[in-house]
Amino acid sequence: MVKVPEPMRNEPSPEEIKKNKVYLDWALTTEEYDLICDHLHRLPNYTETGLFAAMWSEHCSYKKSKPVLRKFWSQNERVLQGPGEGAGVLDIGDQQAVVFKAESHNHPSAVEPYEGAATGVGGILRDIFSMGAQPIAVLDSLRFGELNNNDTKHLVNGIIAGIAGYGNAIGIPTVGGEIGFDATYQGNPLVNVMAVGLLNQADMQVGKAEGIGNRVLYVGAKTGRDGIHGATFASSDFDSGVEKNRSAVQVGDPFLEKLVMDATIKAIREHGDAIVGVQDMGAAGLVSSSAEMADEAGTGVLLDLDKVPQRETNMTPYELMLSESQERMLLVVKANQVAEVAKVFEDAGLSAVDIGEVTDNGKYVLSFEGQTVADVDVNYLTNPPKQVMQETAPKRLTQDATQQYQPEMTNASQTLTDLLKQSTIASKATLFRHFDSMVRTNTVIKPGGDAALVRIKGTSKALAMTTDISGRYTYLNPKIGGALAVAEAARNIVATGATPIGITDCLNFGDPDDPEIYYELDKSCEGINDMAKVLNTPIISGNVSLYNETDGQAIYPTPMVGMVGLLDDVEKATTINFKNADDLIYLVGEVRPDFNGTELQKMQTGEIKGNLNDFNKNIEKQHQQLVLAGIKQQLINSAHDVAEGGLGVTLAEMTFNTDFGANVKQAHPVSWYFAESPSLFVVTVKPENQTKFEKLAGDQVRLIGKVTTDPQLKLAALDQDINVNKNEIEKGYQEAITWQLNH
Repeated sequence: MVKVPEPMRNEPSPEEIKKNKVYLDWALTTEEYDLICDHLHRLPNYTETGLFAAMWSEHCSYKKSKPVLRKFWSQNERVLQGPGEGAGVLDIGDQQAVVFKAESHNHPSAVEPYEGAATGVGGILRDIFSMGAQPIAVLDSLRFGELNNNDTKHLVNGIIAGIAGYGNAIGIPTVGGEIGFDATYQGNPLVNVMAVGLLNQADMQVGKAEGIGNRVLYVGAKTGRDGIHGATFASSDFDSGVEKNRSAVQVGDPFLEKLVMDATIKAIREHGDAIVGVQDMGAAGLVSSSAEMADEAGTGVLLDLDKVPQRETNMTPYELMLSESQERMLLVVKANQVAEVAKVFEDAGLSAVDIGEVTDNGKYVLSFEGQTVADVDVNYLTNPPKQVMQETAPKRLTQDATQQYQPEMTNASQTLTDLLKQSTIASKATLFRHFDSMVRTNTVIKPGGDAALVRIKGTSKALAMTTDISGRYTYLNPKIGGALAVAEAARNIVATGATPIGITDCLNFGDPDDPEIYYELDKSCEGINDMAKVLNTPIISGNVSLYNETDGQAIYPTPMVGMVGLLDDVEKATTINFKNADDLIYLVGEVRPDFNGTELQKMQTGEIKGNLNDFNKNIEKQHQQLVLAGIKQQLINSAHDVAEGGLGVTLAEMTFNTDFGANVKQAHPVSWYFAESPSLFVVTVKPENQTKFEKLAGDQVRLIGKVTTDPQLKLAALDQDINVNKNEIEKGYQEAITWQLNH
């Protein structure tokens, strides 16, 4: 039993911690604190209490979400590494692999928009290169309140600048993502960032502290007091008085991160045999990286905190262990090869310090100024007691279960014009122009398409990537909403000509102690999992962000699905824009009167309500396979999935940035042009390929029109026609966000 040291530098004693319940401020419950005391057979000191608070936080331990996450399907013929490491890894042939993961930085970005978003980029990139991969792309998936609010404008400008500032400076292209606006996110924006990397399979690393006597090497930036208890900050309900939370937000340095990235990749490639494990110091800093690596290997670890590089004076063990200073990595290195690994980092001007060793006793032991300041079991520190959560279906899901919103269609042409100016639909070019999407010169499809496409240098292959959110749909029906997020992500991948191969996710929800919110989490993950199995896209990595509430008001349940696809021949890549006059326009699938949760419902009523019609997952798969086959056989020369705003918006977007218009005729009410039915694509085919395409497609498609040289978009229906000037609606579409930000 460790002798508990005297309080350090104004820290309360163990007795004071217990009496004043200091641990409650760190999101440890009294029940959890009592369990820790029972396990230790003593009172934990200040440092130990802080370690447990961080490691038992939802952000680090997933103690409440694990029962749901364990249901995810994460294995198929491509999976080299599934959940549990820095990022997931998929085989893409030629002894190469794609590495990808998504992370959230929601609360920090609400408090400090620039630094919160910037360090979100830095953190996810470290997850990628900790696996030995070279990051090749970043995508962002963002949700804000309405743009008519000055606070929202401040958040938008700061978060976009933070993502751009970090990604551009480190030299990794920001190639895609998506941005949406709803009042539910007013006090709690969502900042989800996905990163993708390339790896030679022989260089793959994992985060394990194996080998008794092997050394723990601290590399990168020095440790300061920024971000202390950031993990617990992200694991509790938010309040609108954010000033007190600023100390939980880290400050990033992308130029230093580039040095750390390049040196880490070089060390792995040149001294891979000497490196046993690698992990970045992300949430909960030094404690999470070192304890998780020891737990993964079933070992212990002894750290000498006097050796931890510090950029501030008089830092305590508590501060050193829980700091979330950025640009830091932890390596476990064979004891006799520390010098050559350290030299790679030292040559780059970085700290590389041996701060401890791997032990055989399963203990997590910290020494400082000659004293043992922590002595706990690794396995207990990293595995909080299981949580049994209650779940109840929200009442709204049983009310108006089948009733669909009936839109008003006084002037359908004006409705389309107005929809294209809605902030969630309108062009985001004014925002993503801040991102360098072409650095590294491998970007084939830039932001603005259905999915980004990045060439794999030295091959004919390319990787497609996208992020998609279905918060409104998930609010109306969690299970269907989760499935729709996967389906739309896959359609976006397919529209480029790539085959979907895997998924990462960010699960953004409210307080899981609310049985209705836990129900939303559970059922939406069921939907994600079901659709993933049908499409053979395993869920290989991800992130859970709970407690997304402000002053007790939760956001929509918002699962973000990030997806990667593989294109064997980049020359066959397809984009959304019309290519030739007189090309034939086909609709893959059938439009239905699906209006609940749509942009049209929100625009006309200001709210989202009702339930969702179900959809057939196998038909979804069939339509995707048809479009892939048509693109591979070079019968399809443009493709676009039908999403927000429905078929009318899809057709309009296909005319934009071209000299073309379109004539389309549908034998249904004009309102159906704005229905958001699942499993739909619009594709174009040259007239000479009509017979071949229709033979391939069978009854899955209908010829609905033709591309024209007339700058008019003419959409005929049973009760009313839409006739708009393509150039005029495109101008409104392009300028809407800029206008809203400036008024």
